[in-house]
Amino acid sequence: MLDAVARHGSVTAAARELHYSQPSVSHHLARLEAETGAKLVQRAGRGIRLTEAGRLLADRAAEIIGRLDSASAELAAHVGLRAGRVRLAAFPSALGTFVPAAAVRLSREHPGLDLRLSEAEPPEALAMLRAGHVDVAVAFHYGKTAEPPATVPEEEGVRLTALFDDPSHLVLPATTEPTAAPPAVPRDAPLVAAMPATPPPAVTATSTLASHAGGKWIAGCDRCRRHLLDLCAAAGFEPAIAFTTDDYVAVQAMVAAGLGVTVLPALALSAHRHPGVGTREIPGSTRHVFAATYGEPPDPPATAALLSALVEAVSRPA
Repeated sequence: MLDAVARHGSVTAAARELHYSQPSVSHHLARLEAETGAKLVQRAGRGIRLTEAGRLLADRAAEIIGRLDSASAELAAHVGLRAGRVRLAAFPSALGTFVPAAAVRLSREHPGLDLRLSEAEPPEALAMLRAGHVDVAVAFHYGKTAEPPATVPEEEGVRLTALFDDPSHLVLPATTEPTAAPPAVPRDAPLVAAMPATPPPAVTATSTLASHAGGKWIAGCDRCRRHLLDLCAAAGFEPAIAFTTDDYVAVQAMVAAGLGVTVLPALALSAHRHPGVGTREIPGSTRHVFAATYGEPPDPPATAALLSALVEAVSRPA
C-alpha cells in the first residue's frame, strides 16, 4: 500500500488500484507507522506526500515487490525453458540493432519462453533492474581513453557482461559532391565491424571537432550531452548547443538540413543512417555497451539464456 501511495500521491488513487476502500488503506498506513515507529506520510494540500522515512521505505517496498515478481517468473522457469518469462530493458539504438537479433535467437532456441522488451535509457534501465521490473538491462558507459576496452562501473548487487565497444563519430552535413555507396557487409561479419568506421569521400580529413568550434551543435540524452561537452572541452572549446533531442533520427535530419553538427555513437548510425550526413570516427572516444543482471550467480535459466543470446547476437549475426 505504501508503494501505491508513493506512486500516486493519493490514498484514494492507491485504494482504487489495489481494490481496497480508502479507510482500509489509511488504516494499514497507520498500522505501518505504528510498527515502524516512524511518520511515513503527511498531508500536502488535498493529497499526501511521503516523509523522508516514508520515501526510504517506499523505495525498498518497490524493490521487494519487484524481486517477488522476479522470483515467481524464475520458479515458473525452474523446470526448464519450455515456459516462463524474461524481461529486458534497453536503450533505443540497441533495440533498433542487435536486440531483435537476440530475440530471434532466443525464440528459436527456446520457443516457449516469453520475452518482454522495454525501452529505457541506462539510468532508468538499471533502476528497473534493481527494482526487479526487468531481468536484464542493456546499458552503456562512456569510458575514458586511458581505460582498458570494455570496462564498466560495477554497482552493488549488479553484475555486468561486456558486449562490445561502440566508437563515437562526428556527424556532418554531406557535401553536394557525389558519395560512394558504402561497402557491402558480409553476412557472417560481426555487428561491430558492420558499423560505419570511416567517413564517406565527401568528408575530408579536416573535419575535426575543433574545426567546428564556431558552429552550432546538437546534443542528445544527458549522458551523451556530457560526453559531447567533455570531447569539446578536450579540443579546447565549449560547443554552442542550439538543439537538444534524444531521437537519433531527428538529430541526423537536423544535421542534414544544416542546422548543426553532432557526435553520435556508431550503434545509432547503424540503426539509422540519413543519406544527407557524413561521419568521421573520433579516435579514443568510445562507449562500452554491457548487459547487467542483479543478484548473486548463477543466473536463472531464462536470464542466462537471454544473456547468451545477446552475446551471440553482437558477435555472430544470424
